[in-house]
Amino acid sequence: MRSRLAWLNSATTRIGTTLDLERTAQELAEFTVPRFADGAAVDILESVLRGDEGSRWTESGIPAMRATALCAIEELTSLEPTPVGETFVHAEKPHETLLHRYCLRQRKPVLLSRMRDEDFIRVAPTASAAEKMRAAGVHSYLAVPLIARGLLLGSADFVRAPGTPPFSSTDLALAEQLASKAAVFIDNARLYGREREHVVQLQRSLLPRVTPATPGLLVHAEYAPAAAHHGVGGDWYDVMALPGGRTALMVGDVMGHGLPAAATMGRLRTVARTLMTLDTAPERILARLDLATRDLEDEQVATCLCAVYDPADSSYTLASAGHLPPLLLDGQGGASYVPVPTGAPLGAGVIPYDPLRLRVPDGAHLVMYTDGLVKSREEDVDAQLDRLRSAALGLAPEALEQGGLVECASAAAARFDEAVLLVTADAPLPAGDLRVWRLPQDGRAASVARGLVTDQLAVWDLEELADVSELVVSELVGNALRYGNGPGELRLLRGERLVVEVSDTGPDLPQIQHADLSDEGGRGLQLINMLCRRWGSCRTVTGKVVWAEQNMPS
Repeated sequence: MRSRLAWLNSATTRIGTTLDLERTAQELAEFTVPRFADGAAVDILESVLRGDEGSRWTESGIPAMRATALCAIEELTSLEPTPVGETFVHAEKPHETLLHRYCLRQRKPVLLSRMRDEDFIRVAPTASAAEKMRAAGVHSYLAVPLIARGLLLGSADFVRAPGTPPFSSTDLALAEQLASKAAVFIDNARLYGREREHVVQLQRSLLPRVTPATPGLLVHAEYAPAAAHHGVGGDWYDVMALPGGRTALMVGDVMGHGLPAAATMGRLRTVARTLMTLDTAPERILARLDLATRDLEDEQVATCLCAVYDPADSSYTLASAGHLPPLLLDGQGGASYVPVPTGAPLGAGVIPYDPLRLRVPDGAHLVMYTDGLVKSREEDVDAQLDRLRSAALGLAPEALEQGGLVECASAAAARFDEAVLLVTADAPLPAGDLRVWRLPQDGRAASVARGLVTDQLAVWDLEELADVSELVVSELVGNALRYGNGPGELRLLRGERLVVEVSDTGPDLPQIQHADLSDEGGRGLQLINMLCRRWGSCRTVTGKVVWAEQNMPS
């Protein structure tokens, strides 16, 4: 008896070693075979796995149960259990068993110490399963309900084969004690798994659902939850179309896990998107994002890498807040990490951040990621980064552009932290779809700009947009002359829509004015607002750009 109690006490160290429900159930089955039984099966109610905890199962018939764990000695491998992971379904119509009638409906154990011939069909769900139990020499059966915190989770049943004594009332008491301990471990795993699923769902809902159109750039984004239950919560990415065909790219990692980290991630991403609509300088975006992070009441810290791509010259402008460096594959068989100056993490309160401008060759790929892609408990960060570079070089461009690094990175097999991956590749615009001109700094600028726009629209067979485009460019150039120290560049982009953009070095962003009937000016932006689909302004490294967008002819 003392040895049995010692065996029962050892269950607390052998069962529930992880917070994985399937693993915990399997540990229960393996713990009992062959010390207690020759065969064991653990089944969990589907309603419990779905989160339906309102009431226990009391109906007649057969409930939906999922086979969660099996273990048996070699002599019982010919039995017909439901495969692990599948719901109880047989080609032969199943019938109600003693397990359904007592364990599940009445929450009582079942003990058949010495099975008679008619008992096999009462225990097995089908006639064929009963015949296989009879043929294998099964002679004793025991089943107990799994109940934790008043909730019926499922059942565990055990059998003994020839050469083993039948189950006794002492065995029944021992099984009930074991089931009581194991049910708590299984329920802990179930609750933790449900919380993790909620966090993953929240995380996915806070990330972009689709990647916007990015002229001149192919972008593939990937989010990979952690294999470990605790490693979910704070990684994010964003891809955002900016004026003039530019694209903003961002990856970040909140230091923490669970719902608080996911909530912080959502707030930071929202703030970052707002900032990117007002500024194309990554270093200033990070500086303002740092101020916003310091205002969060939970005092969390995050790393972030921000990049802005300009298709006019195939260049990236990058800034980093404590983040791992991006990987550049040059398309010629080489790969190196971009030496972006690494500033302090967001929320640390150490600014400013330093930008890096990078021209990329044709066929190049830029890889941005979070540390979950490479993190390892066995190697230092340099070895991890070397492995990532080798893995990237070993992938074909097509596989790289489809997120293949998520599966072949060194941490993929046992990822204990979530990971985000952004892979970009240049996709040259159709010839002539983006035109950029320098404008004179004097009064001829508006006339020159109108001529350039109307000539280009004629080349594109878009003459019907010429009248509105002339008015728009005249107003934008006029504002640049009056308030922006003279115009800089005129940019015209033909894509899903027609975009006209004028840059200048002025510090102030234009606003629509309320013009009285007697006022001679102040109506230009009102006309642009009425005639165009949308318009806006955005700061740049040297000043600002003001742009307007028209729908293309049907």
